[in-house]
Amino acid sequence: MKVLIINGSPRVGGNTQVALNEIKKTLEADGVEAEIVALGTRPVRHCIACNQCMQHALNRCIFDDDVCNTISAKMDTADAIVIGSPVYYGQPNGGLMSLVQRMLYSAGSKFAGKPAAAVAICRRGGATAAYQTMLMPFEMMNMPIVTSQYWNIAYGLEKGESERDIEGMQTMRTLAHNLAWLLQKIHTGLGDAPQREPWQGMHFIR
Repeated sequence: MKVLIINGSPRVGGNTQVALNEIKKTLEADGVEAEIVALGTRPVRHCIACNQCMQHALNRCIFDDDVCNTISAKMDTADAIVIGSPVYYGQPNGGLMSLVQRMLYSAGSKFAGKPAAAVAICRRGGATAAYQTMLMPFEMMNMPIVTSQYWNIAYGLEKGESERDIEGMQTMRTLAHNLAWLLQKIHTGLGDAPQREPWQGMHFIR
């Protein structure tokens, strides 16, 4: 079993990376392979509705000058996908959403029916709106949405601050446990529900 994790943040070692690393580490502890791919600062085309991918049944985008086809090809061997993004103006990174829209439209058969999850990182607000936005394309592809003990959100501004969000990091681990369990159920029909950590609530006045 393998999970593809896409980091939609342009920051190297930022808070989105911290949250996704927590998911990757937990998945691997549960026996699931995980790969993180970072978009970084590379430009990503938006869909121009040329429809060439559909007209010619390419199962890939007609444009091959960015990471879209390289990343969507990874779903040939991945059983699930997790995407993560910082919050910009109450929305996910635009490059990440351009990537997701093009991948699902041009190569939807690689994604359809596979579990999916999204993670939003923010300084203060807008995370729930960004989180919902990231999930909507997956819902159109019949992809089971993997949840956690809370919305998949963590907080932080400066690099590494989200690691101090103890509830946020616990939310990431719970998400990973739930995803590993779901994949095991899909592939083998076996596996007990994951054991829950004692809840670690956290407020932000400190």
